[in-house]
Amino acid sequence: MKATLAIVVLIFALSASVFALPRFSLRTGALCSDCHVNPTGGAIRTEGGWTYGKNTLKMWNTYTSDESFEMSPKIGKNITFGFDYRTQMLVAFDSSSTRSDFHRMTGSVYFNVDLSPGIHTFARYDFIQKIWEGYGIVNIGNLYVKAGSFAPDFGLRLDDHSAYTRGGDLNVITNTQYGLPFGPKYILTGAEAGYNFKDIVQLSVSTGGDGTPTFQNEPAYITKLQVLPYTSDDFNLMTGVSFASVKRLDNNTGDKLNSQIYGGYFGAGYHSLTLLAEYDQGKDYYIQGSTVKVFMAEAALVLTKGLEGQVRYDSMTGDDPAAPATHKLSLQHVILGLNWTPVSFVEIIPQYRFHLEDPEIKNNAAVLQFHFFY
Repeated sequence: MKATLAIVVLIFALSASVFALPRFSLRTGALCSDCHVNPTGGAIRTEGGWTYGKNTLKMWNTYTSDESFEMSPKIGKNITFGFDYRTQMLVAFDSSSTRSDFHRMTGSVYFNVDLSPGIHTFARYDFIQKIWEGYGIVNIGNLYVKAGSFAPDFGLRLDDHSAYTRGGDLNVITNTQYGLPFGPKYILTGAEAGYNFKDIVQLSVSTGGDGTPTFQNEPAYITKLQVLPYTSDDFNLMTGVSFASVKRLDNNTGDKLNSQIYGGYFGAGYHSLTLLAEYDQGKDYYIQGSTVKVFMAEAALVLTKGLEGQVRYDSMTGDDPAAPATHKLSLQHVILGLNWTPVSFVEIIPQYRFHLEDPEIKNNAAVLQFHFFY
């Protein structure tokens, strides 16, 4: 029972909206860089992204009574700030009891300084999870170069890291991470370069270390190619491929593994409906010669202004060194939820999660999450 609750608590605690949402891009036909300072999306918003979050997402207008109330993400002319804060009530079910609790999840503050029209410096600090990013961006036409500490660009960057395509189960019960490494704490220190060809083809290449002491680990290499083959007011398409070469430790011997992860994704948006899917495969992931396969599919529908319904399926299969009897891994879960934005910068997210790895084990969970952003 305690182990079940620990899994669910950590999974939800590390779910953070610091990434751009692919379904917003499919819904609007906009690029991630149209709403975020970071060319690959996420974290601090541009003035256009801030205005979208303030005016478009909300269900009710709360400003008619005082039109003189002014709001802005800017401090002076060239400094912008923002934040994301999440807290929640969690209910975990198992065979013997039901347990519930409130707890903090994440709290990130952002600052961006425009040194010139094409040069930006960004900083983020999560004062709950103790995660930080800091980097500079130079834009030269359709080319950008980023240097510092940052989250690399791989696959569909969902805001929920319990998806196995993101962080999944982050080392809760065993020393095995059930999920790809690209969770909230996977920050590279290095450089990234990208190119945008006519807002249709976008390429990013990054390399860097994952925080281990100098010269004790080789850098990771991550690249992503995304294509927006068609965009319109009513219908938008997105497809892409990703590749990563990352360094991991063999679960049995402790030796260094040169793990390779590759996969692809697809998305389609029609009016208020968006569909997303991603498949990735990892080689030499847990032990030498092991393979893991992860899959995610999500459907989201805007029910009315400010209210959205979501359903997502996640699975992870392959070789599992933590299961000595079969060495086979088979995990899957289904998530049903709502995203309700009653007023500007306030989001309420009720969810129910079905864990399907073993029907004999009762470990479903429900959550009521509160998200404040700016």
